[in-house]
Amino acid sequence: MLRAVAIAALGLVLVPAAAAAHAEPDWDANVARAQAYAATRAGVESFVVRDESGRGHGRGVRRVVHSASVLKAMLMVAYLRQPSVRHRELTDDDRALLKPMIRWSNNATASRLVSMLGAAPLDDLALRAGMDHFRLRSPWGHSEITARGQSRFFRRIERLMPHRHREYGLRLLNRIVPSQRWGIPPVKPAGWTIHFKGGWGDGSGVVTHQVALLKRGDRRVSLAILTTGNPSHPYGTDTIRGIAKRLLRGLE
Repeated sequence: MLRAVAIAALGLVLVPAAAAAHAEPDWDANVARAQAYAATRAGVESFVVRDESGRGHGRGVRRVVHSASVLKAMLMVAYLRQPSVRHRELTDDDRALLKPMIRWSNNATASRLVSMLGAAPLDDLALRAGMDHFRLRSPWGHSEITARGQSRFFRRIERLMPHRHREYGLRLLNRIVPSQRWGIPPVKPAGWTIHFKGGWGDGSGVVTHQVALLKRGDRRVSLAILTTGNPSHPYGTDTIRGIAKRLLRGLE
């Protein structure tokens, strides 16, 4: 009897400890901090962090902006999902399209993929990802996205890729070249793996975006930070880093 009581008592101690190890941040407080920081910055920001249960928390979540090179992650996934690709091994030609487009954001390969795919596979991907708004435009960097839609896409990006090609696609998104690892990667919590894509360009001010999936074991958190009207690209990357740091506060 005493042994059973002792075991039960031990269980009462262990369960809260395990829960504490996976305690989630105060997402509402984090969003409030990110909003307060964004209010001090030039330009316009929209952002969403999607927690481990898939719930989104953010600001300006449905604001429509030009995608810039964030579209390239969608292009890769749409290509890998094609019936002519999903059930076979990738060739050298496949890798010559996808690797430069994702790892160092090559525009020529992205343009080739847009011509090859057309709008239908991207529209289908957006539907399956649960995006609230997506439109392929010409030029493709003017395609329309929202922070809400991109956070949903990256939250589901693993299962949206065919199982056969999932490891390859995630590896590319993890191995972005050092010069483009600004924004979210420098403030990634220790112990988490990041898969991400950035986008930037000129327009009405400078557009600077970043979207990411963070993984730790079976835990998943995604975030999308989209900024427009920046005085410069470095300024936009600083804004993204500051927002991400506050959104991810307490994630362990």
